[in-house]
Amino acid sequence: MAGAEPYDVIVVGSGAGGGMSAYHLTRSGLKVLMLEAGRNYDPVTETPMFNIPAEAPLRGVGTPDKPFGFYDATVDGGWEVPNEPYTVAEGSEPFTWWRPRMLGGRTNHWGRISLRFGPLDFKPRSRDGLGYDWPITYDDLAPWYDRTEKLIGVSGAAPPRGLTNTPDSPPGCLMESAPPRAFELFYAAAFEAMGIPVVPMHGAVVTQKMEGRNTCIFATPCGRGCSIGANFQSTTVLIPPALATRNLTVTTNALVYQVDLDKAGKAKGVTYVDRVTGEHHTVTGKAVVLAAGSGETARILLNSKSPKFPDGLCNTHGMVGRYLMDSVGLGVAGQFPALEGLPPTNDDGQGTQHTYVPWWGYDQHKELGFPRGYHIEINGGRRMPSMGLAGLLPDDETSVGDDLRARLRQRFGSVIGFDGRGEMIPNDDCYCELDPKVKDKWGIPVLRFHWKWGEHETRQAAHMVTTFLEVIDRLGGKPIGKVERDGRRAISKGGEMIHEVGTVRMGASDADSVVNQYGQAWAVPNLFVTDGAVLVSSPDKNPTLSILALAWRSSDHLATLAKQGAL
Repeated sequence: MAGAEPYDVIVVGSGAGGGMSAYHLTRSGLKVLMLEAGRNYDPVTETPMFNIPAEAPLRGVGTPDKPFGFYDATVDGGWEVPNEPYTVAEGSEPFTWWRPRMLGGRTNHWGRISLRFGPLDFKPRSRDGLGYDWPITYDDLAPWYDRTEKLIGVSGAAPPRGLTNTPDSPPGCLMESAPPRAFELFYAAAFEAMGIPVVPMHGAVVTQKMEGRNTCIFATPCGRGCSIGANFQSTTVLIPPALATRNLTVTTNALVYQVDLDKAGKAKGVTYVDRVTGEHHTVTGKAVVLAAGSGETARILLNSKSPKFPDGLCNTHGMVGRYLMDSVGLGVAGQFPALEGLPPTNDDGQGTQHTYVPWWGYDQHKELGFPRGYHIEINGGRRMPSMGLAGLLPDDETSVGDDLRARLRQRFGSVIGFDGRGEMIPNDDCYCELDPKVKDKWGIPVLRFHWKWGEHETRQAAHMVTTFLEVIDRLGGKPIGKVERDGRRAISKGGEMIHEVGTVRMGASDADSVVNQYGQAWAVPNLFVTDGAVLVSSPDKNPTLSILALAWRSSDHLATLAKQGAL
């Protein structure tokens, strides 16, 4: 390990929050040690961008250790990580926890959907009496959204639409929108007939000239990673410039499990285990930033016990691990005769959707019977085919040989999938704690999750299904497979959307929150949290852009305190 201790800042995690923290702190002149629990990863040399499914084992289909397919960018993690279990409490609804275990974290394989939270998202309780208000407003975070969009490269520029709670970015923040593909123009007709807007997707994909980056070539799935650096990953956009300052040291396979305190009760460093050798190490710094992900950050704090914090660091009021949230999610696919037999075209496009449907019912909640809402992500087109094309044929249709191939060619490109991503309201039944018995390979207590969807979310899920079926019918299509209309049965498992946030939420006082508006711990002023754990609510917008913006804002505050000698 290079560099001399104590470091100015120790950053735990290298994804959206950790990468952004290291980027800003090193460029502010601070010496930073980044500790990543997973292995090193270089997307330039490791990304098989142009391999076709036929070149992969099992034609690239998902397996237990590669649930998103053989070419997914996640190299060492997933729903289950060897030697690192977690448990789900007896009587709980299902919960599943995704951990990437690689440099850059989830930013290597995420969907790149980059939607700003809106003004209403920061003050939900003031609006409908449910959930909790943030200690900041949209206007507080807007300048950091601007900076983040310009830094990471977000496409989706369009004339201002003035949609409720769906902020337009100021001129100069977004790049050109990718043009709608044929199936996107097709489905838009149905939504527009229903009075529902269809707008350009904001995606962290470079679509025009940008210094130091390449433009997307509209050819390969972003989930594989991007060896040319056209999409945003911490490993290509944040960590390299941080390393270029010569102020960053990166140590991988470093599973942090404890924040260490000095006699005055301030953070003096962290202790971690090397996942390869099993050796335990302690490093020191003037400040500590936790950005290991909502679950792992909570686990570190809960395992950091001392006489002053017998129930875990910053957990005097029992708030660590509480108000865990995920996005409400489900999907329905339809097959459309109008799209059959079209001439072959290359319409892969960028890895994210080119258009999407923002939530339209902000003033209709009484009629709808549930609060908050969801947006719709729609997938289709004639992309590179993969295994599983049998879904193109009705269950009662049988054919083989040339006849089967002809039918598949006829119907390929005629399926569109509609996916809802909605807001969850935090509740007392969703949280994580330390399992009293189970430990990982190195003897560290693991997390035990408690989960229960509320009626608000299950009603929202049922509405998603109804909406998707209406659109499919309007377009002359038929749903594929059995469609579950009961929202409680149709809704995703907790954690399945990989949007888990909360557990160390920010607030206006230490009575009902763990950190302040800058992610600074109330109980330990030189300890900061810059990942999704600080989120107070989980709006229908995907969280990564907001995590990046919040992390930049928090890191700027930390850097200011460091320059003032206030740490």
